Amino acid sequence: MKMKKVLSLLAAGAFAVFAMAGCGSDNGAAPAGDKQAKVLKVGSSIDFPPFEFQDEGQKEYQGFDMDLIRAIGKEMGREVEIQNLGFDGLIPALQGKSVDVVISGMTINDDRKQNVLFSEPYYQSGLTMVVREDEQAIKTFADLKGKKVAVQIGTTSAAEVKKLDGVEVKELNTPADCFMELKAKGVDAVVNDRPVNDYFITKNAAQGVKTLEEKLTAEDYGIAINKDNAELQKEVNAALKKLKENGEYDKIFAKWFGEKK
Repeated sequence: MKMKKVLSLLAAGAFAVFAMAGCGSDNGAAPAGDKQAKVLKVGSSIDFPPFEFQDEGQKEYQGFDMDLIRAIGKEMGREVEIQNLGFDGLIPALQGKSVDVVISGMTINDDRKQNVLFSEPYYQSGLTMVVREDEQAIKTFADLKGKKVAVQIGTTSAAEVKKLDGVEVKELNTPADCFMELKAKGVDAVVNDRPVNDYFITKNAAQGVKTLEEKLTAEDYGIAINKDNAELQKEVNAALKKLKENGEYDKIFAKWFGEKK
């Protein structure tokens, strides 16, 4: 899941920022002259840098997903309001119609498709592993047998690691909690989407840990939509297609991950 920018989220004292769950909403401006633009209510779990997070001292939510959904809203002519919710509460909020769409590094899979519609994929990720720098016994996912692994609760990481033979899974609330548990030697490894792991290591000068290159899965992220709203799904897909055609998507991607290779 996924490097976008020089931010110091996990530098000294920044774990608190990662774990911070602001309860308000974050408004995106409606297009100029469209004062009556219909609001697009967006749900997201703002604890997943560099896709969605809230930097210290900043009111607006930041990240790749945040920039993308604001651009999609602008293309649709709608004002964007973002609500910060727990990841495991996102689909229930969508089903209860308290939000219109969800964008939160959410993997498209068959289980979720039973409950929601998805946009066309907007990003491909995969699960990778972080271990302590002095770890020699763990080089691949097969080496996790008999080990303790931290994952974020309610995520694909949690579901996939539970499938591994002989692995003790420890589910925690945020990626920051997982990394803290690894450094405290409460677990032997952390499994997360690759962008989260890479961001932690490269953008925050993390010491004492290393990321392993093997991917456990390859997965597509999509924007989730209420299953009864196929029309909104079409609108979101049309806006996303337009952003890819006019180069705006590539600009947002480059801002957070660098130029596409």
